[in-house]
Amino acid sequence: METARKLEEHYTYADYCTWPEDERWELIDGVAYAMATPTVANQRLSKKIFRQFDVFLQGKSCEAFYAPLSVRLNADAGDDTVVEPDILVVCDEKKLEDGKGVVGAPDLIVEILSPSNVKHDTFRKFTLYQKSGVREYWIVDPEVKTLMVYLLHGGKYLASAYDESDTAVPVHILEGCTIDLAEVFEGI
Repeated sequence: METARKLEEHYTYADYCTWPEDERWELIDGVAYAMATPTVANQRLSKKIFRQFDVFLQGKSCEAFYAPLSVRLNADAGDDTVVEPDILVVCDEKKLEDGKGVVGAPDLIVEILSPSNVKHDTFRKFTLYQKSGVREYWIVDPEVKTLMVYLLHGGKYLASAYDESDTAVPVHILEGCTIDLAEVFEGI
């Protein structure tokens, strides 16, 4: 359901804030993209991954969030990009000060693929997150039960691949944190 909203040529965060709350859109460089409703499998994966992050982060300075929560990646330069990652981790409390969402790049973003968003998450958002300085980007593929982890190094992402047999995937931005993919993919 990757549909660009073509009513105007260029949208901003101010436009985004006027759209109906029951519609889900992402805004990338001023172009609006309709978001599909997550599948049951995507929701289950999201819940399992988020729970592991949330448990690890209890009492720590970083915080995990799940969709829908708006992330304004270029709030200081045109404010024409708003995304809603499936899961994100923010370690800088200042990025949460407006109370409406995240202003600036989260430290980690997790996107869970569905047939309708593969190109959007693996190309468009990959490029956007790399350019915006997201330090760690995870792409979860429920179809083949894999995880691609991208770490920002020198402005470019370096990739590592994991599958459902991996029980201790390191979360590089969170020292000592690992995610059990066997648990995440169980029953999916």
